[in-house]
Amino acid sequence: MPPCAAYASDLSPEYPLLGFLAQQPAHGYELHQRLVADLSQIWRVSLSQTYNILKRLEEQGYITGTVQEQEKLPSRRQFHLTPAGRRRFNNWLHSFASYSLRAVRVEFTTRLYFAHALDRDLLPDLIKWQTNEIQSGLAQLRTMLTEIPPEKVFNRLGLELRIRQLSSLLDWIADCRVALGLQE
Repeated sequence: MPPCAAYASDLSPEYPLLGFLAQQPAHGYELHQRLVADLSQIWRVSLSQTYNILKRLEEQGYITGTVQEQEKLPSRRQFHLTPAGRRRFNNWLHSFASYSLRAVRVEFTTRLYFAHALDRDLLPDLIKWQTNEIQSGLAQLRTMLTEIPPEKVFNRLGLELRIRQLSSLLDWIADCRVALGLQE
């Protein structure tokens, strides 16, 4: 099983942008439009944020941009993934999200999208890894619940809510299997 990646950085929209560039070179506006068209229920990113992320990725050496001249239109930059960018994206793609609801909704769903587009053989492993991570998290939370005294009602209620949310994620992942044609 691959390592679970760091929580905060893996919820960055840099990964879907790198993923789109792993599919083909594109300019910034086109990348933003793909993000909106294909992943708008997962990511909310403004055009200016997209350009800021692309600038940062270029400064870090994960992408390169080349100027394309256009007749009667302003020039634009075409971005390409560098070998370092491809490694970064592939490392992210082959890991799993933490067991938080938000990480699964954003990060795991984005991974499924790119695995479906780029490497369908990876889909069963991603689902297995994520299921194991959620089950491990559920076990930890259930243990924590047994340690909270009954008089700590609101602590218990808060933890019970997290447990129910994670349990529902397991049902949702089973639905993902079906939607992706991966029934066991």
